[in-house]
Amino acid sequence: MAVKKSKAEIATIDVSLVTIEVDGNEFGFDTASSIKVEPQINEEDAITLVVKGILRAQKPAVSTITGNQITLTDNVFNPELVQVLQGGKIKYWTSAEHTSEADTDAGFGISSYTPPVAGSADKGKVFKLNAYSAQYDASGQIVQYEKITYPNCQGTPVAFNSEDGAFRAPEYTINSAPKSNEAPYVITYVDELPELQASE
Repeated sequence: MAVKKSKAEIATIDVSLVTIEVDGNEFGFDTASSIKVEPQINEEDAITLVVKGILRAQKPAVSTITGNQITLTDNVFNPELVQVLQGGKIKYWTSAEHTSEADTDAGFGISSYTPPVAGSADKGKVFKLNAYSAQYDASGQIVQYEKITYPNCQGTPVAFNSEDGAFRAPEYTINSAPKSNEAPYVITYVDELPELQASE
């Protein structure tokens, strides 16, 4: 008897790119080094009917996925990303000489980031996260990219650790929960990564 072979055997590697879609804009981060995803599952226990030591009937356990918890490890500090994850305020320099500050981006870099005050209603924004990985063939060439999209993401408060002789690699915890009749994630394949452009 012949056994059918799978039509696709997809080998992916690396965190090629992470993008977030928020407020009609998409921002890309090519410095992430790790994405760990843990499904959030609601467990309904099995129910058994045992009479005089004999199993008469059983209702099997039911596992329902309610979303995903994503742990994103970045190799640099991206204030714009942190602002989306937990809220807060970014101030920008108003001149190339860094002599004063403004509340809007004047094109001269960030002067400060302040998280929300304790007890604040500012919890960051809801966004869509796209994680890209490269697919290679037997010759070592990239043939396409895998794109996993997680809906309705929201960040949690961020902490920063420091260590002698090691660059900081912040870890961000992100919760993704699908709406009714929405998949917890979608996998698509694209030929190229989105092109990153400098912010104006």
